[in-house]
Amino acid sequence: MKKLLGAFALMMLVVAAPLAQAAEGGAPLERAPHRINDLASLQNGAKIFVNYCLNCHSANSVRYSDLRNIGLTDAQIEGNLVFTGESVNDMMHIAMTPADAKRWFGTTPPDLSVMARAKSINAGPSGADYIYTYMRSFYRDASKLTGWDNTVFPSVAMPHVMWKEQGPRTLTKVVVHEAQDENGVPTGAWERVTTVFDEHGYSTVKTEPVDSHIAGHASTQLQFKALDPARAQAFDNQVADLTAFLAWMAEPVQSDRKRIGMWVLLYLALFLVIAWRLNAVYWKDVK
Repeated sequence: MKKLLGAFALMMLVVAAPLAQAAEGGAPLERAPHRINDLASLQNGAKIFVNYCLNCHSANSVRYSDLRNIGLTDAQIEGNLVFTGESVNDMMHIAMTPADAKRWFGTTPPDLSVMARAKSINAGPSGADYIYTYMRSFYRDASKLTGWDNTVFPSVAMPHVMWKEQGPRTLTKVVVHEAQDENGVPTGAWERVTTVFDEHGYSTVKTEPVDSHIAGHASTQLQFKALDPARAQAFDNQVADLTAFLAWMAEPVQSDRKRIGMWVLLYLALFLVIAWRLNAVYWKDVK
């Protein structure tokens, strides 16, 4: 019994461990709006995906014809989402080869067919949460080759492809940590480093000492400020639609799976009651 309880406790620790992890070593994830059953949202997300993502990222496990399942007709797909002479029954490939991508960008952009599932954390944030937070976490950084960085995925090679839709904004990053000397050895003194990135990506840094008893432990605080709030809010809505489409694309049958799963659980619950009563009747005369 003790061994069983010990194994159960170890399993719970393994499952729960990712809960405290931040994506790619960066900022914690936010909850994505649930729009997986909203056909209008999925259709808008498909349009955004084709216009902004499909230039560099493929979706090799999905056909254009699969978009019929979100309420689009073949005429709508051909007229609005297929621009390269492909047919509705073709896969969502891109013209860029992995070799060209490696030469131009230094890395190959990943296929996005199942990205929402790949980024899911067991018993923790979903892949939709990752995508939603990631797309809203870009900021200007003039020191980077692309001119952009990301708080969820620091030093990411991808630039902010939807920056015009989001509009300008600033980032204030406050880091409290133990100071180090020029050799990287901790000095025992604590400091607060406040870095402000303006809308053009130029930064100002302010460093001030902090009493170790007040600091307590290392921490990082991030605060974005949109200079055009209405534009930023519209962008958040677009990202929510894009996230919903990527989540749907990663598992198009998930709504059916959940619906069937509920019926299966109801059947098992009913069968449990029947089996329990049959067991009682069978053993009632056995001493």
